[in-house]
Amino acid sequence: MNDANAPTLRSIRACLEGAIPAVTATCAPDGTPNVAYISQVVYVDEGHVALSFQFFNKTRQNILANPCATVLLLDPVTARYFRLQLRYLRTETAGPLFERMRAQLAGIASHDGMADVFALKGSDVYAVDHIEALPGEGLPAAPARADLLAAVRLCSQRLARCSGLDELLQALLAGLHEHLAVRHAMVLMLDAQAGQLYTVASFGYAHSGVGSEIRLGQGVIGMAAREATPVRISHMTHAALYSHALRSSLGESGGTPAHDIPYPGLAAPHSQLALPLISRGHTLGVLFVESPLDLQFGYPDEDALVALAGQLAAAIDLLQAPDEADEAAHTAAVTAAPLGPAVRVRYFAANASVFVNDAYLIKGVAGAILCKLLREHAASGRSEFSNRELRLDPALGLPEVADNLEARLLLLQRRLQESQTGIRLEKAGRGRVRLCLDAPVRLEAAD
Repeated sequence: MNDANAPTLRSIRACLEGAIPAVTATCAPDGTPNVAYISQVVYVDEGHVALSFQFFNKTRQNILANPCATVLLLDPVTARYFRLQLRYLRTETAGPLFERMRAQLAGIASHDGMADVFALKGSDVYAVDHIEALPGEGLPAAPARADLLAAVRLCSQRLARCSGLDELLQALLAGLHEHLAVRHAMVLMLDAQAGQLYTVASFGYAHSGVGSEIRLGQGVIGMAAREATPVRISHMTHAALYSHALRSSLGESGGTPAHDIPYPGLAAPHSQLALPLISRGHTLGVLFVESPLDLQFGYPDEDALVALAGQLAAAIDLLQAPDEADEAAHTAAVTAAPLGPAVRVRYFAANASVFVNDAYLIKGVAGAILCKLLREHAASGRSEFSNRELRLDPALGLPEVADNLEARLLLLQRRLQESQTGIRLEKAGRGRVRLCLDAPVRLEAAD
């Protein structure tokens, strides 16, 4: 094989999915060899891989004494073998690489029912000195699921035409479904002040889950946001995994608490990919895709989705920037009081949670916004409000930087729409919202 046809680390990334354990060989100082299976060989860049450090075993002892190792990889589709000559450089015990490997390891371990036994102690980073394709015909390569570059182009064009946040998110989810064959996806925004991510849009689930929350650092979504790095799991068989043990956290017997919105994810995902939405160095949220099938999101899919996530983040950042001219054009519209039986709205100031006719609606900043709008409407009959006045109200608890007000208003709008309580929120132009009431509202402050 000439150099032009020699395999590169990028060309064999399919071998680095962890679907089939790799074999590593090391040598003790006295020349005694040791061969062992290893859970993960992870692509770092074109010249480096990372191996999982899980046990204080013979392999670990050997590599600290003699930094050279040989790894045998098997392509899970073509059944071709590749041999890597590696040289140990360092061990990382924190940061994006470590957290990404820890999430992926949980999925791999669960495949054998070992999720409680396996624990990542560190990410051992190696330089790749040589890659060799071993003799053998193997099987034909699987055809590409999609023309990813063309798919990215079509999705990108779709996003570029959007002028509002709601339109932008719906365009993205529709594009992923039509051009990238993604059947289950959601977008979550980050509330850095609260340390939470909240769902603002989803596709492919029985219920939207809009308003459901995930803690920063929880599962693949929370970890992708916290570490600002993509986290991908390619194969798993159990529902309660590191990826999202949300249902167990809500209680196996008691069901979903009254103040929580059910998470919309798949009950038994086999492939998951979470991508941080980063603009100007700040994490705005997470784009998350998943599938009930193994090996649905490989490295090429990750590359394509990272590109779209970057464009989405930049567009969200732009759309959420205040437009002082448009917001200043607001006039205080007054509407007549509606007739009919009153809708009971209870507001709990402790966590800004709102219950409508005793059913939980929303909490946090979105809940505080709704309470403000209802109070202003009750006092003056006003129905239109500017984003500027919301930003300037210290009682709402908006952060001074990256307040994500547009996303919070969209969240509130969708929760009101899904609740069908007769309270609605509409856009009244750029930088303005309109409160619509189909019935009188009785607002009560609760302890």
